[in-house]
Amino acid sequence: MKSRVGTRLIDRPEFKSKPKPVTFLAKDKVDEAVSVMSEKNYGSVVIVDEKDKVIGIVTERDIVKRLVKNGLSAKDTNLEKIMTKKPRVANENDSILDWLRIMSNDRFRRLPVVDENEKIKVIFTQGDFVSYTWPELIYQATQLAKSTFMKGFSVNNLLIMMLVYAIAIFATLKAFID
Repeated sequence: MKSRVGTRLIDRPEFKSKPKPVTFLAKDKVDEAVSVMSEKNYGSVVIVDEKDKVIGIVTERDIVKRLVKNGLSAKDTNLEKIMTKKPRVANENDSILDWLRIMSNDRFRRLPVVDENEKIKVIFTQGDFVSYTWPELIYQATQLAKSTFMKGFSVNNLLIMMLVYAIAIFATLKAFID
């Protein structure tokens, strides 16, 4: 999924501005992760092996569905018991659009991003992609409006309509004031 410059994950402002994700080992206890997630207001933590490579992720949803729902103790349960194993992981040079499509189609919200040495750099969320897609959506909406609503109208016609509208508003206001 290598990408052209400008459309890579590493080129997004969020890549540099987001804090580095918190990592834990699989044998660490859930309560430690929950404490850090709560303190830092994070929605997830990354689980790494002894070589610091991503092997899992624990999200708020994992805690609710796999710990709380099953009546497990956060103090006694290892993260490996509730983590999502082998999560999808992107390379920092991968295409933004490819991962946006994959996340949307496969219905996951958090994407660990690693460097060439497979070390965790950042976690992108679906929300991080919104700022990338808004300009394109606005452009498409304006093009649609031009092709449907404005079909058959010239710029001169539009300007005349705006002038007539402004005169009508002015006349209405003048009559109201008098």
